[in-house]
Amino acid sequence: MAHRLRPVELDFTASAPVRLVFAEEIAAPPEEVYAALADDVAGWSRWFSGVARSASTDGGRGRDIHLTGGTRFVETVLAAEPGAHYAYRGDRTNAPGLQALLEDWRLTPVGGGTRVRWMFAADGPAAFRFVMPLARPGLGRAFRQSVRSLDRRLADS
Repeated sequence: MAHRLRPVELDFTASAPVRLVFAEEIAAPPEEVYAALADDVAGWSRWFSGVARSASTDGGRGRDIHLTGGTRFVETVLAAEPGAHYAYRGDRTNAPGLQALLEDWRLTPVGGGTRVRWMFAADGPAAFRFVMPLARPGLGRAFRQSVRSLDRRLADS
């Protein structure tokens, strides 16, 4: 059964007990990357590994995310700045141990492309806080592979 997460705002990125940050430079321009992140939420399953199904809700103010292992998130979009910033918080999930979650995407123009920075900010009990940094290599690999996959998709479209 899904449980409610503690509601957090954008400033949680500065105070979250668990903050994992990843960055990658790709050829696609920031506007196209932003459109894939924010405007085509349903398309995430085609490029972000681990996402089985995703949908925008509440006129773009929310998201419903299903991961391949059965984890589900109901989220609220907190920042939507075209070409620059997209962030959302978890409101409900069936993921055990998670008490608060914010994911923050920053897009910075570099040359003709984009520097994509993703921060995973979370909180949970002591065991969760201990285990999450151990997941950093796997999350980093998934992020890099997914962003590169997105870059290839955008180049082909």
